[in-house]
Amino acid sequence: MVRSNDTSTSQFLLLGFSEVPELQPLLFVLFLAMYLITVLGNLFIILAISSDSHLHTPMYFFLSNLSLVDICFTSTTIPKMLVNIQRKSKVITYAGCLTQIYFLILFGGWDNFLLTVMAYDRYVAICHPLHYMVIMNPQLCGLLVLVSWIISVLNSLLHSLMLLLLTFCADVRIPHFFCEIKQMIQLACSDTFLNDMVMYLATGLLAGGPLAGILYSYSKIVSSICAIPSAQGKYKTFSTCASHLSVVSLFYCTVLGVYLSSAGTHSSQSSAVTSVMYTMVTPMLNPFIYSLRNKDIKGALKRVFGMAGAQGTTVLKLKK
Repeated sequence: MVRSNDTSTSQFLLLGFSEVPELQPLLFVLFLAMYLITVLGNLFIILAISSDSHLHTPMYFFLSNLSLVDICFTSTTIPKMLVNIQRKSKVITYAGCLTQIYFLILFGGWDNFLLTVMAYDRYVAICHPLHYMVIMNPQLCGLLVLVSWIISVLNSLLHSLMLLLLTFCADVRIPHFFCEIKQMIQLACSDTFLNDMVMYLATGLLAGGPLAGILYSYSKIVSSICAIPSAQGKYKTFSTCASHLSVVSLFYCTVLGVYLSSAGTHSSQSSAVTSVMYTMVTPMLNPFIYSLRNKDIKGALKRVFGMAGAQGTTVLKLKK
């Protein structure tokens, strides 16, 4: 990024995955397909939940919010990458980079908190089934989502303001397809000690805390399931949280895999490739996990598509 007294424009260069021209059309088609699948899959989940009154429960309320966050999370980075590939450009402005980082931290943190809230919901449903509707009332559900959003906003705002304190040298090349806070701090020319401390402290509190909450909830859930005498009862109870457990495992395994592998290899290209897992693959797979493992969601989706098909047939008959 060029920053001087007589210059009002500043920009970064996103190097992306490959500089080979022949690979750009393939990358464009691949990531466009993944993005469309992610958006449409999560939109179908939201539509199925909102259109079926039987799914107006705390668990599916949190799931619809998770699907919305996944759409926003992928929309923060993928459209800009697709535009750069199409235009054969690597440029992102300083303001655009800060905006990407702000919304990445916002939606990534909100995703993390929602998974924790959903774990608490499953804990109450399995360990305190008689008091479930009393505890998980609409007011509490709305408050949990609101508090998660507020904490995520404040956290992303803190990191964004901390980045404003840094200065960058000329011709900054980001070995990634989006602006990531860790690499941005590493590329700064000024002292980054305070930024590093804030980043690691916030990550420890706002990532380690929810993860501990999820592990505690599932330890109680496993204890309750083990106390059930019949094998059929154990399977039925476990099936109510199997989809959420799968999504949690996928989310944390991909994030940890990305940062552990990048720390171990120190390869910028490897880091960019592995980042695809949590920025694209995980949000894309979440709708499939919930729709394939959940009979209620599958039934709601069939009814939605059935109604759409019936309306389309009616329109065709009227035109004839």
